[in-house]
Amino acid sequence: MDGTSPGHGRFRHAFTVTVLRHDASGRLDRVNPSAEPAPISPEPHPRRGIEVLAVLGVSLGMSGAYALLSLLRAELTVQGGISATTVTVASGARTSEMWLNIAYDVTGVVQGLMPVLLVLLLLSRDPGTAGFGIGLRRPTRADLMQGAGFAALIGIPGLVLVWSARQLGVSAQLAVVDVPDTWYRVPLLLLQAAQNAGLEEIVVVGYLLTRLRQLGWSDGRALGASALLRGCYHLYQGLGGFAGNLVMGLVFAWWFQRTRRVLPLVIAHFLLDVFAFVGFLYLRQHISWI
Repeated sequence: MDGTSPGHGRFRHAFTVTVLRHDASGRLDRVNPSAEPAPISPEPHPRRGIEVLAVLGVSLGMSGAYALLSLLRAELTVQGGISATTVTVASGARTSEMWLNIAYDVTGVVQGLMPVLLVLLLLSRDPGTAGFGIGLRRPTRADLMQGAGFAALIGIPGLVLVWSARQLGVSAQLAVVDVPDTWYRVPLLLLQAAQNAGLEEIVVVGYLLTRLRQLGWSDGRALGASALLRGCYHLYQGLGGFAGNLVMGLVFAWWFQRTRRVLPLVIAHFLLDVFAFVGFLYLRQHISWI
């Protein structure tokens, strides 16, 4: 008998099924099985705001605080202010034992990658989607080309900004590399460039923008927060370092919000640091403002 036959409605309503069950007090209670099930209470909302503060507190958030203090100390206690100081971007250990230097340097690289491991673990649970929800996957030719394009887009104007900031006296002198002249100097600089790229782009772009969106922040507000943080932890270089990295942060965050792909940004940052570190080694004797 199908649902359109004349007797269907009579048979459907001819029988009433009653189920008895014990309620919380032990008494029998009558249950209508055709009733809608009670809604399930949603799980408590994750404390994403506290999580973000904790992650930044053990990574680049505190770096920003120390960079601001470094700028203030230079301006308040050094004659000539920040322009009279010299800062190092990439450094290596200097002891009498080469193996000890290597051990120190590799340990430093690993330590710098721990926040990356932490946020990937958090992202694997929430949102728990492919690529950690930030587009991390095996690199493709398109990723490499886009990364190289971003490196050129940011790097060439960045050189102009470095020169301008030095001329205006608002930036420190950059001794970009301070690593002993040994066989492992370039490999170490490549490792440090990879660590910087992974740390900054995965934490400050991929993780932070994902969490801020989950917290209900608008794209514009989240973009500004990510870029401002990037600028702040470069304040130790002076206002030039802040401004340049602020602009870089705006461009990178804007692109990520539209593509949800962080890998080309990691590649771009790696190339920028490689050019800066290795280029400094070979050009510092020929270009006075580097």
